Amino acid sequence: MLSKTQSKYIHSLELQKFRHELNLFLAEGDKIAREWLESDTGIRLIIALPEWAKANEKIIAKHSEAELIIVNEQELKSISTLQNPNQVMLVVHKTTVKGVKDIDSWCLALDAIRDPGNMGTILRIADWFGIKHVACSPDCVDIYNPKVVQAGMGAHLRINIFETELAAFIQQSSLPTIAATLHGENIYNFNKPQQGILIIGNESKGVNEALLKLVHHQVTIPRIGGAESLNAGVSAGILCALLTTH
Repeated sequence: MLSKTQSKYIHSLELQKFRHELNLFLAEGDKIAREWLESDTGIRLIIALPEWAKANEKIIAKHSEAELIIVNEQELKSISTLQNPNQVMLVVHKTTVKGVKDIDSWCLALDAIRDPGNMGTILRIADWFGIKHVACSPDCVDIYNPKVVQAGMGAHLRINIFETELAAFIQQSSLPTIAATLHGENIYNFNKPQQGILIIGNESKGVNEALLKLVHHQVTIPRIGGAESLNAGVSAGILCALLTTH
């Protein structure tokens, strides 16, 4: 049974302020919960329906540090961030991640990505294409926002995601830098490097002008129809497919 204090505590983690102060975040849903429980990441709470807890006894047992709270469907719904609660929610300890100076593979740099769905989708795309590093500007949405975690589908476990000032990061790197813009070189004609930093800009404003002055290349996905622009996540998926695969 879930107490009022526990419910309030869990709801507080929907806010970035408390996620930062407590160094915890929420991970919700069967697949995501099982991925985190299969990992070595520290778990604070496991809040689950009785049938889910029984079916997943073995992976729950791996986390003796976690408190297991059995709830009914109504209790789970009362704390869920989803429209349709999905059997289980975890309260997870954040991992300590530091910026990386010497990257020798593909890296994404995200400039002011504000939409949680876009951020989670981009992290999932990076995970799909084996991109191990994602640098986020300080004005990006919190990567531990529940909607980001949900859309990332476990990408947080496999990618080094870190916050940094992108201008300094680009200047310190020896990798070629490529910015996605509306008026760059046709990506299909672009002589792609073996590795580099791909910069994806803000959903409405694109990559900021200060960063554009530092990049080596600007590329665009040629438009054939009448759409004004592409979603940031869609653009990232197309560009990652074209740049990182050989």
